[in-house]
Amino acid sequence: MLEYFPFPQTFPLGLGDGQFYSWTDGLRRKDWHDYESIQKEAMRSGKGEHGKPYPLTEEDHDDSAYRENGFNIFVSNNIALERSLPDIRHANCKHKMYLERLPNTSIIIPFHNEGWTSLLRTIHSIINRTPESLIAEIILVDDFSERGKIQLITFYLILLPFM
Repeated sequence: MLEYFPFPQTFPLGLGDGQFYSWTDGLRRKDWHDYESIQKEAMRSGKGEHGKPYPLTEEDHDDSAYRENGFNIFVSNNIALERSLPDIRHANCKHKMYLERLPNTSIIIPFHNEGWTSLLRTIHSIINRTPESLIAEIILVDDFSERGKIQLITFYLILLPFM
């Protein structure tokens, strides 16, 4: 059984300095939260930030964008690649501590004729919100897209400094 640590009802413990705690099971836990990034994201404002709607003018409405991508690519192209996202976790999950040593993982993203900016936003989200030590690789799998292959070369060049 794990030891009980009372948590405040407001903001998480604020232990972002990498403090460790040992549970009765002998395994050390770590607070993996990046509180500085969380606070910076909370301060962001703009179209599409925090998952809020992007207001469209009459001339911005274009049904062809929906037919090609399943969403409005004009809007996607005008939302920041490193946009903020709302934290939709249950309040108790915001205080959870994980093992000090976690295995890294490969992240596989299959796509087919994906809108360029939405795919880039996904990659930025992964890189910006995951501790570097936990990512072994990011693999993009083009599921027989009909669009040009030059995009894949660009993806590789974007990811190269990260690898």
